[in-house]
Amino acid sequence: MSERMIVGHLQSGRTAPLQGSRIGGKPAEASSGVGFRELLSQHALKFSHHAEQRLEQRGIVLNADQLNRIAGAVEQAAAKGARDSLVLYRDIAMIVNVPNRTVVTAMDGSSMKEHVFTQIDSAVVVA
Repeated sequence: MSERMIVGHLQSGRTAPLQGSRIGGKPAEASSGVGFRELLSQHALKFSHHAEQRLEQRGIVLNADQLNRIAGAVEQAAAKGARDSLVLYRDIAMIVNVPNRTVVTAMDGSSMKEHVFTQIDSAVVVA
């Protein structure tokens, strides 16, 4: 049962595949082999449990705009082939696993004093 879907005329409760056709009840993946959910998750910034604890301990609160700017910096690092990057935003430093888009740890300005960052291959300063 194939129904034609016209943009702007979708009925509630019905969905159309974003790309390709349905195979076995599941949307077909793009020719690159990357599914929609995987593609979407690649662009979201995640925080490890450790990073969440450090943010809470150090009283660091990030709003949506700040998170978007940091995610943009991670995208820039990814475009350059970075794997583990130091991201500096104002007085906050974060170590980010770029391929997974995951903040591994975070610290504020007072925690950064006399701190050596190791096992990174890049640094991004967020303006």
